[in-house]
Amino acid sequence: MIDKLPHTMPRPVIYGAMVLGLLAALSFRVLTIVEVFNPALVRPIWYFGVLGYILFFAYRYFITEKRKRVITANRLLEKLKAEGELNRDDRLLLDYVLSSVVKSKEHVNYIFIVVISIIVVVIDLWLTVF
Repeated sequence: MIDKLPHTMPRPVIYGAMVLGLLAALSFRVLTIVEVFNPALVRPIWYFGVLGYILFFAYRYFITEKRKRVITANRLLEKLKAEGELNRDDRLLLDYVLSSVVKSKEHVNYIFIVVISIIVVVIDLWLTVF
């Protein structure tokens, strides 16, 4: 029997981490553009990006480690590979791990970083070359 079943984070925490990650990513991407228009804002924006990334990636590290602990401490991979019966606790733990992955919004951060990076590179090239 599981002493304490792990749970996924509440929606506000999940979305808060996503927004923080997006804003931190945006901060770094706009630095070259901001420098053209208002160089005094570069340092504050850079600090916001760094602090935002520290908090965002600390949160992501915590979530990943929590998932790994559940999997390894309960030998879930070994049980799945053995093709034996999974007991109720194993199923609850697998539900937690899979729900956590599905509820995660990290994929939004990844696509946002790719898209905003492309846009900012194009804008920066346009501002400096043309």
